[in-house]
Amino acid sequence: MTVFAVEYVYAADSAETRNEVRPAHREWTGGLAQDGAILASGPYGDGAGALLIFKAADEAALNSILKQDPFAVAGVIAGIRVTEWSPVTGMLAGLAA
Repeated sequence: MTVFAVEYVYAADSAETRNEVRPAHREWTGGLAQDGAILASGPYGDGAGALLIFKAADEAALNSILKQDPFAVAGVIAGIRVTEWSPVTGMLAGLAA
């Protein structure tokens, strides 16, 4: 399994829609956390985006998961940056294969 850092950038005019969809988004992330697919996630303090740390077989599998995010379905994500990541120190160290 590979660890990926996923950065969301929210659409500038999407705050109202994000607030409406947030419960479904958090239910989605919570389920993925229980399954071990999300290692950590949360919004940036300025509300402009979020960071999600995933564990997935490969980037194609990750992209399939990301398409199911209620935020993606609602169109509130203006950009996504996916980076393969190898945590070497801290609580997530050693999770990348």
